[in-house]
Formats: sequence, C-alpha cells, structure tokens
Amino acid sequence: MTARKERVDAARNREAVLAAADGLFARSDSPRGVSMDDVAAAAGVGKGTLFRRFGDRTGLIRALVEARIAPLRLAVESGPAPLGPATPPHERVPALLDAVVGFKLANRHLALALEEAGSGSPYQAEHYQWWHSTLRQTLDGLPHFAVSGSADSSFTAHALLAATRADLVEHLAGTEGMTAERMRAHVAAYAKQVLGR
Repeated sequence: MTARKERVDAARNREAVLAAADGLFARSDSPRGVSMDDVAAAAGVGKGTLFRRFGDRTGLIRALVEARIAPLRLAVESGPAPLGPATPPHERVPALLDAVVGFKLANRHLALALEEAGSGSPYQAEHYQWWHSTLRQTLDGLPHFAVSGSADSSFTAHALLAATRADLVEHLAGTEGMTAERMRAHVAAYAKQVLGR
C-alpha cells in the first residue's frame, strides 16, 4: 500500500504553520510565551487545523526540529566521512558531537524549546534516543568498548551528549558569550579525552 500524497493546500498550510512558529519562537524569550493561538493567527490557519496536524506545542516544535535536522540525519545514516557510518569510530564520535553542537547553535531557539517542552524525560525523546543510539553503536566499534561491553558505551554516549544539551549551549553562548568556535573546540577536546586518544 502506498502512502497518500499530501494535498497541495495541506502542504501549503503546513509550511505556513512551520514558518510562523519558527519566527515566533525565534523572537520569544521563552517557548512557553508562544501559544497555539499565536501560531494559528500568524500562519493564517484555524486553531483546529493546528491541533489536528501537530497535536500540541511540543508536537509543533518537534516537527520544526525534524524538518531542520533531516539533512543531518541523512548524512549520519548514509553519508560520507566524517559523519557517515563507514568513518572510523575515533574520527566519527567527535564529528557527531560537533554536528550536534553545530545544529543546536544554528537552531538555539528550537533546540531549547524542544528541551524545555516538558513532555516527559528528555532521554526518552525520539531525537535524543537516535543520537544516543548512533553514538553508542559508534563507540562499540572502539577496542576498549568492545571489551568492556555496551553498558559502558551506553553511559559514555549519555555523558558525551550531556556536553551538547541545549540549555548548556544556550548558557555558554547566551550568558557567557562563548563563541561557536571555542565551544566546538571544547567539546572536541572533551571527546578526545573521553575516548583516550
């Protein structure tokens, strides 16, 4: 059975909603300050359309993040080095972390909004589980993790991802004024230290 193609007007409404929400979140001090009413009005659609399509504000934020991260996900899942799966683990782990930090820096308002959405544990979120699984599997390719087992690589993946949390990225960039280059250099040095290379 083939998937139904999205109607032209539905696709146009979806794009209008995503663009409106993106702008509102970017201009807002906090994602909690943007209501679904605000988004519907800015997009020129009914609130019912918004709720049917995205469920709630968290679903809307998730859709925005997914639209932005899709090219990066493709590069990680099937692209060339340094992100692609054929990259040696000691090169891929720092590249993956750099990609996470780069994405969160380029999408600070969305990454923070998703992290602050409050829809249960952030460690259960699909995007987090995907990054964690990718890092854990990559770490399993390193000799000392192959010997110690996947429990060690799972914990290490969590610890490495902690250095890329959106609230930390926001604090470092927004409050401490750390440059993107410096933040990325710190994360790379941390990864190198954890990997023991």
